[in-house]
Amino acid sequence: MDTVDISQTRMMLLYGIAVLPWLLLRAAGLRLSRELWLSIVRMSVQLALVGIYLKYLFAINAPALNVLWIMVMLVAADFTILRRAGLRIGHFFLSTLAAIAAGTAFSVAYLLLLVIQPEPIYDARYLVPLAGMILGNCLQGNVIGLERFYSAIRKNENEYLTYLLLGATRREAVRPYFREALKASVNPTLASMATLGLVSLPGMMTGQILGGSEPWVAVKYQIAIMLCIFASMSLAAVLNLSLSLRFAFDEFDVLREATFR
Repeated sequence: MDTVDISQTRMMLLYGIAVLPWLLLRAAGLRLSRELWLSIVRMSVQLALVGIYLKYLFAINAPALNVLWIMVMLVAADFTILRRAGLRIGHFFLSTLAAIAAGTAFSVAYLLLLVIQPEPIYDARYLVPLAGMILGNCLQGNVIGLERFYSAIRKNENEYLTYLLLGATRREAVRPYFREALKASVNPTLASMATLGLVSLPGMMTGQILGGSEPWVAVKYQIAIMLCIFASMSLAAVLNLSLSLRFAFDEFDVLREATFR
C-alpha cells in the first residue's frame, strides 16, 4: 500500500492551520508573530533541502556520505543544545559533542548490529532516520539537563561553596544538582514511554503505518526506538554533565562566570 501524496495545492492549504495559533497568540498579547512565521519558513526550507539531499543519499548509499551527514547533524545539535541551555559554545563544544556522539552511536550501533541487522548494515534508509530520532531526543534531554544543572549551582552558589568548605570534592559538592538535573532530563521521556499507545500514537509508528507497514511491525520498531532513545539520552546526559565540569569551574572549584552566555 502506497502512502497518499499531498499535492502542492493541499500543502498550501495546510499552512493555513498556522493562522489559528497566530491569532490566539496575538489575542493573548504575545508578540511572537515574527518568530512564528520565521520558524515555519525555516522549517519548510530546511526540510525541503533535507528531502532533496536524502533522496540522493539513499540512492548513493555510500558509508562515508552517511557518516558525514550524521556528523553534520551532531554539530548542529551541539550548537542548539548550548544555545538553548544558555552556555558558552566555546567552553562546552567538545564535551557536548563527545557526549551526544557517544550516546547516539551506542544506540544506533545496538539497533543496527543486534536488532534490525539490515543489509548492508550501513543502509542509509535505516542509519540516518534512526540516528536522527535518537539524536533529536538527546538534544531535548541535554538542553534540560545542562540548563537545570548550571542554573541550580548558580542560584545556590553559597550552598555549593559551603560543601567545598566542609571538605567535599567538586564532584561531591555538585552531586545534589547533578541528580536533579539528570532527573529533569529523563522525566519527559519516562512520561512519554508510560503513555505511548494509551494517550498518543508516536511519530515513528504512525509514519510506518501510513507507509504501509503492518501495525505489529510498527509496534516492534517503536518499542525498539523508544528503549534506545532512553538509553542514549541517559548516557549522553550523564557524560555531558560529567565532562562539562572540567570547563565550568576554575582551579579553586568556583563556577566561572564566563560559563554563561
